[in-house]
Parts: sequence; structure tokens; C-alpha cells
Amino acid sequence: MAVSPKYIDWKMPRLLLLVLLVFPCLSAWSQYTDVINSNRPGESVSAYAVGTGVLQLESGLFYEQQDHSVLDTESGIFGLSLALRYGLLLETLELHYEGAYQSQDITYNLSGTEERLSDFGRNRLGLKFLVFDPYKDPKRNKPNVYSWRADNVFQLRNLIPAVSVYAGANFVLGDNPFYPEDPAFSPRAMIATQSRLTPRFVLITNIAYDRIGTDYPEWSYLISLTHAFRNPRWSVFVENQGIDSDRYSDVLLRSGIAYLLSKNFQADLLLGASFKNTPSRIFIGAGASYRLDNHQDKLKPIEDQDPRLGRNSMSGKGGGKSRKDRKRNRKQEKVEIDR
Repeated sequence: MAVSPKYIDWKMPRLLLLVLLVFPCLSAWSQYTDVINSNRPGESVSAYAVGTGVLQLESGLFYEQQDHSVLDTESGIFGLSLALRYGLLLETLELHYEGAYQSQDITYNLSGTEERLSDFGRNRLGLKFLVFDPYKDPKRNKPNVYSWRADNVFQLRNLIPAVSVYAGANFVLGDNPFYPEDPAFSPRAMIATQSRLTPRFVLITNIAYDRIGTDYPEWSYLISLTHAFRNPRWSVFVENQGIDSDRYSDVLLRSGIAYLLSKNFQADLLLGASFKNTPSRIFIGAGASYRLDNHQDKLKPIEDQDPRLGRNSMSGKGGGKSRKDRKRNRKQEKVEIDR
């Protein structure tokens, strides 16, 4: 029997909500990038938010073949996945919705009967907030003008990840045949990390505790490694997922490729399989990610904040310096870089 939502211990969700509402005041580090950053085609969630004023849609079609050796069943599953991400109030805060509607045709070989199940296999909403970013230090963002190798090969410090926390909930609407014993609402919590191993390799990990307070709580992990080619429009990834629950446990492997059509539009393809046969799972998916970009930096560039701070000031006077002084400064900067 499922646990009614009124019997769930709300202390932890309330504490997480308090952290999400209060802690953002301590940080204003920008998450926005000029090029779209999508969680597709894998299942892992990045540590970074999309940035304020950005609404991002990530969607795709998928097909899965499931065969259960013990129950002697064969299933074909077709569905649509959808994720909506919105930069909410702060650069480090993201409102995140994930849904997947699927239709499953099951054939029972022993009896020769068939059955069709249709509903949401995933329907959840949550908030993600970045609590630590190693690249917040301006020194980490500066290129090393003396050594190409220092900026382009793996270093131990690159293992230090950005870390985000996530608090949200699953919603079961009506009589869902995939979750017949779950309540209408169950909390979900997650920690997401992201490490930039080299300019071309990114490592993401997720650890989640799902369906908290139900008869079937679920632990899961995700490890995803992404590689960008020399042509930066192309990237590939490999991903491992482990699931541990009394209802379903498995280890899954996924791989896929993504292509950047424009700075706001990405297409992708996915293949994956399970490691066991109760049931065995083989799946394929294809989709796209698109963002509506209305981002505006809350902090003006330093040279625009005060005419005295830089030569490209709003006053057009170069911070009170003469044209000769500004020209001399530019030459000096170039000599220092060339060294």
C-alpha cells in the first residue's frame, strides 16, 4: 500500500527549499553560455543552469524493446520525452520539468494475450541550484599565454567539479498503470556534479534519491562522459546508469551523438541497452534541443560601469585619457601578451 502524502516527513523538503531560497543570495556567478548546453541525448543532468531569461526545450521520440525471460513477455514501447528548463530569478537557479509519455504493447507468450498500457513514465518538476563552481575564481578562467599544454591537457585540479543540488517531486496523475501503488506526489532529491577534464572532455555525475516516502523508494546514479570533436559542432557521449529499487533494479549503458545546427539549436541520436534479461532492454531515440534566448547580464562589463574604469566607456572619452595614452596602453598590452 502506498503512503499518503500527508504522512511524508516534510522536514527534509522544507530544509532543501530553504537552502534553495536563501543560499542563492550568496552567489551571482553567471551560468549563461553563448551556445546552447543541452542535457540530451543522455539522461544525466548538468550542474549548470541555463541562465536567467532563457527558456530551453529538450524533446525527442524513443522506441524500446523489452523481453522478460522469467515472465515470458515481449514488449514494444514508443514514447515522447520532454524537458523544459528556465533560468529563474538568479543565474545559478533553474526551474526544471521532465516528462515522458509512453505507450507499451505487451505480449504474454504463455497465454497468447496482449495488453496495452499508456501513461506518463516520468512526470516531475524541481529546482536546481549551483552551490559551488571551481571556475568562479577569475584565475581559473584566464588562459595560460605561456603554455598551450597547461590549458589543453588533463590536470588533477580539473577533477574538482561544479556541484548543484536539486529538490523536486514526482507527480502521478490518475490511475497510472506504471506506478499503480504510488501516491499522487512523492519528493525527489539529487546532487549533480560536472568536471571539465580538458577543453574537449566533460564528466557529469548524478546521485538521486527518488520517490521518497513511497513503498518503492529508488536510488540511482549516472556517470556521463562527453567528448567534443575538433569540429565543435559534433560531440559524442557514453553514459552508465545504475538503478536500485524493490520495484526495479538494473544497470544501463547509453551512447549517442549530437550536432549543433546553430547556437540555439541542437539535434541528437541515442542508442542504449541493459545488462540483464529480467527484462532485457534495447532502446533508440532521436530528438532536438532549442532555446529562446532573452538573457541579459545583470552586471555590466567593468568598462561600462564607470567611465573612469576603462577605455570603452559609455561616455566615449576613454576614462579621461587622451587618444595617445589609450594607443600607448594597447601597444603595451600587446607586448605583454606576445611575451
